[in-house]
Formats: sequence, structure tokens, C-alpha cells
Amino acid sequence: MTSLDTRVPAVLLRIDPNPFHHGTLGAVRSLGRAGVEVHMVADSVGTPHARSRYVSGTHAPPAPGASVAKIAAVLRQVAARIGRRSVLVPMDDASAIAVSRLGADLKDDYLLPDQPVGLAERVADKAELATVCGRLGIPHPMTLVPGSADQAAAFARQLGLPVVAKWSRPWRLPPGSGLRSTVVLRSPEEAQALFRRTDEADSRLLLQAYLPPAPGRDWFAHGYVDRNGAVRGGGSGRKQRAWPRGAGLTTVGSWVPNPEVQALGERLVSTLGFRGIFDLDFRLDGTTNAYHLLDFNPRPGAQFRLFADTAGVDVVRSLHLDLTHRPVVVGDPQPGRDFVVENYAPLTALRLRRRREFAWYAGDDLAPGFALWGLWCRHAARRLSARRPAPQVRIVRQAGAPPSLPSPTSPTSWAD
Repeated sequence: MTSLDTRVPAVLLRIDPNPFHHGTLGAVRSLGRAGVEVHMVADSVGTPHARSRYVSGTHAPPAPGASVAKIAAVLRQVAARIGRRSVLVPMDDASAIAVSRLGADLKDDYLLPDQPVGLAERVADKAELATVCGRLGIPHPMTLVPGSADQAAAFARQLGLPVVAKWSRPWRLPPGSGLRSTVVLRSPEEAQALFRRTDEADSRLLLQAYLPPAPGRDWFAHGYVDRNGAVRGGGSGRKQRAWPRGAGLTTVGSWVPNPEVQALGERLVSTLGFRGIFDLDFRLDGTTNAYHLLDFNPRPGAQFRLFADTAGVDVVRSLHLDLTHRPVVVGDPQPGRDFVVENYAPLTALRLRRRREFAWYAGDDLAPGFALWGLWCRHAARRLSARRPAPQVRIVRQAGAPPSLPSPTSPTSWAD
């Protein structure tokens, strides 16, 4: 195992309150197992990752939608409590964008990659990413940004149905709104209706040509770009299952070398001068056989632990090693490993095999896995309850009494 500088703590920052973010737990375990003191600035009340034996401290996060100034104030408070300069690891897009803006202001308290100002926000913004890909010649689905509801309908027809709809800055979506970062629309009317929620989303709506999913077409590439511009600690993987199906997070993935995907990713980050951890999503166009870049996440992907080599180096450890000026001893790649998120793919998780990384279960850290299942069962019960139709009330009319109709908003039905 590569030796990390255990004198330097790590602070994981996540503003998104998602309690099922297994990537956070992966980062906690990766650094904690190497002897690094790990602090979490994230929603920790009742969350599985807060139960990990490798968490040294938890701190209240900024509220979703907090200003950059508020995020900076929270991070300075955490730094004062720790009392030592720490490596800062943003775990979601909102965190990565804020840290990118605050780099100069945080440099006395935290170690950070020398990221070009504003670059994280440009690549995370899905509309801006389309422009970047067009300029650099990176294949990307045709993307149109409507300026009105009628134009949204017209663009949907132009691109051909079904069409993919994305909010350009999904980290701004208000919690509880029901808005999802990506949806597949099947009519111009759906495009019109979604556009009318633009103000609520606080983001531009964009429409993309639909590339049909199929087995073997969905790929991802992870890596860490060090201070010299070298890509370390990652690899290419194939998405075998996703949730939601065809357009969501990886629930089962495998480490499969794909030189074309890796070359595209490395050319992109090199041309942009990107520094830090990246997670790229690609889909193979079955017509042209070109890999199209779908998303650029300027932070660790949730399944980053898939790409741990024989020396134990992954993108999070690469970050810590580089920022503390420790030599990175590169181990051998381990293609053939797979990654399973148990709560989304329980049947796959039950089929045991060697060289598998679980999102939640770990023999040396059992508490998060147990906490997950209790929380997941309650979550599933709430979802089922919300979908259950309202009870039907049978109204019986007495003989001779005039019929009375239920309120139009009442969930009742009645019969003689």
C-alpha cells in the first residue's frame, strides 16, 4: 500500500443532503484505511456513512443553495476546529463549483488542486459542456437550448422523439420539487410543460438528441490530473446496470480497458488545463460507432473505488498524495473488478465473486451497511405509501334522500 502523509487530515465536503451517497462512504474508507484523519462536512444525521469507523469528525454542512460566502464561512470554521491545513475533497457538483471559486480564499486552510478559475462550473453546466465539446471536436449529442415553450416543442420535433431533457445546472434544482436532472420526453407537449418550470428550476432547459441505450454502450472514465498534468488513479469502466434504467447512476459496473474512451477523456482534460478529480460519462452511438460525452463531473464519481490498483491507489488517494507531495507508487491495474450498489442491485450482490467492490458492505467496517438497510427500508416504505391511491369512501344514501355529489377534489366514490 502506498504511504499517505497521515499528518495531513482530509475534509470531505458534500452540500447535497442525499443520505444514500455511497461515494462519500468510499472516500471515507479509502483515506481512513490509509491512516488519514477524515472529517465530513455533510448531512450526517442518521446517514450510513457517518457510522463508519473511519470517520474522525462530522460537521454541519452549508444548506443546499447556500451562497459561496456562506460555504467559505463554514469551511473556515471547520478548519479552525481541526487546527491543521487539510486536503479538501468536494463530493458533489455544488461543492466542487464553490471550492473552485474559493480556491484563493481557502489556500491558507486547505490544500487544493490548482484549478483554472471557473472551469469546474463550465464543465458541470450541461449547456456549457455542449459548447466546449463542439469547440474541441469531442463527440456530443446534438443539443438545443429553447428560449420559449413553443420553441421547446419545435426543438423536440426537430431532434426527433423521444428526446432527452436536461437542466443545465442540476445542483440548483430545489429539493422536493420533483424535478430531475435528466428525463426522456416523448411528446412536444411534455417539452412545453417542462420549459414552463424554468423559473422554478433556476436553470436553463436544454434538449438533446436521444442516443438509445443498449448493452455495452454506456461507459465511464475516472481519473485524477496532478499538478504536472498527468492523469493518475483511474481507468475506464462499462456501466452494466443503472438506476433509473438507461439514464441514471451506475448500480453495477466493471473495470474494462477502453483505449478510445480513455484517450478522449485525457485529451479533454489536457486541452482544458483541468486539475483535480474527474468523472466522465460516455455513450456509444450505435449508428456512427462514436463515443459521445454525456456528462463531465468535476469531482469523484460515486463508483470511483472500482479503480483501485494493486497498490491501493484510487483517485482520492492520488489527490491526497499529490497535494502533500508524496511519491505516487503506481500499482498494477485490476481490470475485471466490478462494483455493485447493493440497495439498487440486491440480486447481483448475492452472487458472490472475487475482485468485487461493494458500495456499502465491507468486512472491516460493518456499521454503515447495517445502517443502510434500516434507512433504505424506511425510504422504500415512504415511497410506496406516497404512491398508494387514497382510500375510497363509500357513501350510502338513505332511501328518499336527494343524492349529493362529492366535491370535485374529494377522493370519494359513491353508489346507491
